[in-house]
Amino acid sequence: MLRLGTRGSPLALVQANLVRHALIAAHGWPAEHVEIVPIRTTGDRVQDRPLVEIGGKALWTKELDRALLAGEIDLAVHSMKDVETIRPDSIALAAMLPREDVRDRLIGAPSIASLPTGARIGTSSPRRAAQMRRIRPDLAIVPLRGNVDTRIAKVAAGEADATLLAAAGLERLGRPDIGAPIPLDTMLPAPSQGAVGIEVRADDAQTRALVEAIGDAPTERCVRTERALLAALSADCHSPVAALATVQGDAVRLRAELLTADGSESVTADRILEAPEDAAEVARTLLDAASPALRGLFGH
Repeated sequence: MLRLGTRGSPLALVQANLVRHALIAAHGWPAEHVEIVPIRTTGDRVQDRPLVEIGGKALWTKELDRALLAGEIDLAVHSMKDVETIRPDSIALAAMLPREDVRDRLIGAPSIASLPTGARIGTSSPRRAAQMRRIRPDLAIVPLRGNVDTRIAKVAAGEADATLLAAAGLERLGRPDIGAPIPLDTMLPAPSQGAVGIEVRADDAQTRALVEAIGDAPTERCVRTERALLAALSADCHSPVAALATVQGDAVRLRAELLTADGSESVTADRILEAPEDAAEVARTLLDAASPALRGLFGH
């Protein structure tokens, strides 16, 4: 039996079951061969403060990391956009499922242009906040955290006029018609948005081989490119950065954007790359074009 660790949110459990079903189908196992083990994370417990104030992305991963390294679970499932760029050497990213819709969806209005002057946008994402301020400087950003249903409910209750949610999460929860998709030319997504990854202990070759069988090579190539960009930028959860890699023939197209927190400055790049590590050159191009204030948001 394999023990599959996951956060306990509705979306996390759906994603864990996608991995479970893929493993069962790939290896012809009986249903009981993969057990889902929900693990409550700090990020799930603390909902009243932005992640940047209480520890960043590690709040989603540290409890799962501990359980994995302690041998309490054999693999861990993550939304890749919530996984820190630099991971422990003792943990290996074994595979990713096929990526879903990478776009954001606007909840509470049919379009960004239709939002009333001064509308309150609920988000705790520096990237989304900066992009919305760049597009509409009149908008007010208010902190808003919680799972999908919680954030939708907070908008309905008037805590914000609108919010932004990942289209992939809504689709996986069986709610593909909620909200208005925002075109990629308007808002690039967070790096790794829409991708689900599976980690194992680095020294567990047997489990790694079993998990690799369900990996989607194009998704893995693109997400590794986006994560290589983050690493080269020294980006963290404070850094407003958007990026999207897509396969084009034998190469990968990487589009990226860095922004100041208020959206008043941004730099963009659009390059064709041969390998994920080439993303470091894109990072240098972006940083060279940025002002000292913008570079300072990226550890440079």
